[in-house]
Amino acid sequence: MSGPATLPEAEVETDQRTKRQPPYHVVLLNDDDHTYEYVIEMLKALFGHPVEKGYQLAKLVDTTGRAVVCTTSLERAELKRDQIHAYGPDPRIPRCQGSMSAVIEPAE
Repeated sequence: MSGPATLPEAEVETDQRTKRQPPYHVVLLNDDDHTYEYVIEMLKALFGHPVEKGYQLAKLVDTTGRAVVCTTSLERAELKRDQIHAYGPDPRIPRCQGSMSAVIEPAE
């Protein structure tokens, strides 16, 4: 019987930890120099998103101009944004000069 009584305490600790470190969104921004294939490959490589999720996010970026690709701590969001910026150009598009752009925003 003592097992379940400790469970709420663990959840409270998790909530407090979350409040101390507010979440941030990594937001991928649209451009015309990257293919859906590039976006899908990048999201799989950097975030582990499966192909279908990558396609959905690529379509969202294409139609709305932006998509939240990850929500995490500030430190990890900065790392992921930097990884997007360092991913390199899309080899399928000759005019492509570099990586896609991303920003981080508070999630709340």
